Amino acid sequence: MRVSLVSVAVNLVLSAGKLLAGVFAHSGAMISDAVHSASDVFSTLIVMIGIQISSKQADAQHRYGHERFECVASVALALILLETGLLIGWKGLKTILAGSYADLAVPGMLALVAAAVSIVVKEWMYWYTRAAAKKIHSDALMADAWHHRSDSLSSIGALVGIACSLAGFPVMDSVASVVICIFIVKAAVDIFRDAVDKMVDRSCDEETLAQMTQVILDQPGVLGLDLLQTRLFGAKIYVDAEIAAQADLPLSQAHAIAESVHEAIEQAFPLVKHCMVHVNPKQADPASPPPA
Repeated sequence: MRVSLVSVAVNLVLSAGKLLAGVFAHSGAMISDAVHSASDVFSTLIVMIGIQISSKQADAQHRYGHERFECVASVALALILLETGLLIGWKGLKTILAGSYADLAVPGMLALVAAAVSIVVKEWMYWYTRAAAKKIHSDALMADAWHHRSDSLSSIGALVGIACSLAGFPVMDSVASVVICIFIVKAAVDIFRDAVDKMVDRSCDEETLAQMTQVILDQPGVLGLDLLQTRLFGAKIYVDAEIAAQADLPLSQAHAIAESVHEAIEQAFPLVKHCMVHVNPKQADPASPPPA
């Protein structure tokens, strides 16, 4: 929440500064970039709401918790990004297709300075937000970090377009707006795809599954792993495992083996919210020593 409040404050100041620079320096690319920064404020507010709801404890209506609300926030953020990018791109494209380049205003140096400042500030915001997202394993906050990165990239496009306009190619200011659109739309699609993956019970990656398998097989009394299923639940992971244990073990011992697997998985993988373990009977090889 602290990171999000910092993000809102920085974006308000930055968008106002870029808007003034764009108006006074006659730069369409800088005005488009200002609109992008302003959209960051709304997206960050959505992230804050999503994180606040997802952190609530399970209740009678939501027995598995509220983590998926972060995914909902990410989807909303992606849609805002997409709309912003398309509007910016369409405005620049209309200017390019109009063909009256001689009448286009040439941006002033103020717009160039504003673009340079924006690149530095937004890149810093990306790394600042990204560090917090990785620390608390927040997908919504990571999506907001990429929103900052897309703003940094769009400012680079604005910088190049404004510089080319000052060099005698005024249409490049509008071309930069189209380039900005491409960066924003790509970021929106990536965020949307990641959020949807976490809402449709996608499995963990192969490397994580291999590590979980090894942790399970290393537990005393486990003779084999018959089934391992995982599903992403927002930023958390649910694990279902079926292990093989000696068939004639007392129930208390079989339960103890299952409990050791359960605890080992949840300790080794902090993102695992719950690990369910089922024990299948397996006849031990007479030539093999009894399990520890």
